[in-house]
Amino acid sequence: MKTLISGLLRNRKALVGVAIILFIIIVAIAAPLITQYDPTARTGRPHQAPSLDHLLGTTRIGQDVFSRLIYGARTSLAVGFGAGLLITIVGTALGIISGYRGGKTDEVISFFTNMVLVVPNLPLLLVLAAFIGQASPLVIALILGGTSWAWGARVTRAETLSVKQKDFVKSAETMGEPQWRIMLFEIFPNVISIVGINFIGSVIFAIITEATLEFLGLGDPRAVSWGAMLYNAQKASALSVGAWWDILTPCFALALLGIGMSLLNFAVDEVANPRLRTGGQLGRWKTLIRTGEGRL
Repeated sequence: MKTLISGLLRNRKALVGVAIILFIIIVAIAAPLITQYDPTARTGRPHQAPSLDHLLGTTRIGQDVFSRLIYGARTSLAVGFGAGLLITIVGTALGIISGYRGGKTDEVISFFTNMVLVVPNLPLLLVLAAFIGQASPLVIALILGGTSWAWGARVTRAETLSVKQKDFVKSAETMGEPQWRIMLFEIFPNVISIVGINFIGSVIFAIITEATLEFLGLGDPRAVSWGAMLYNAQKASALSVGAWWDILTPCFALALLGIGMSLLNFAVDEVANPRLRTGGQLGRWKTLIRTGEGRL
């Protein structure tokens, strides 16, 4: 764990990614201090262009786009991190139990994991959301958490099968340690990099999927979120009437958050897998060549 953290602190991708994510989180938390407008109230003329009064313009019904953007970040981040945490907890727990216990337990968990993996995720989400009808962000987060854990369970199981052959696990078993303690204190810390990658990937997936479902009209249009902003802008034909700020603003926000999470994901992968660190080694070799120290 300490090695992973120290490696991330020296990784430029991780630092940039964390800076982007923290910036978005801080802006979302400080929303009441940053803007004076209520995101649901009419505060200007319909589709008013960006100005000093409305930095990012207004929507078709005169709502301030900037206020909706930073307040919507709260909902999108809550859904993303909430669903990502749920996906990671379920996938990690089932993966470790399946890989360590083996036998019938492994067969049952693997059966359900394979069954969930076979079903296309997005069509399943569309059917469930359509069946519920105008699902709230909380319901969307629960649907994502209940249907997207299989990949994490599969990779965690594979890593657990490798870790449980290590000497420290065998020693703990010989000493009579209970299985729950071995899984929690011996195996889990050694699969933390896989868990981290799974969590970050799940957060990205949850945020993008929530925005997709709401854009398609399967979420609550009254919610203040980036997906609801896209849905309302598309419904108002924002691009057709020249109100580009109404639809491009949430797109840019989603892209920025996705870049930050992806950079952090790449950094965790590089730190956890030394074979992906060739970029830095090539850079050092080029430096040696330029200075003449790398000549044979």
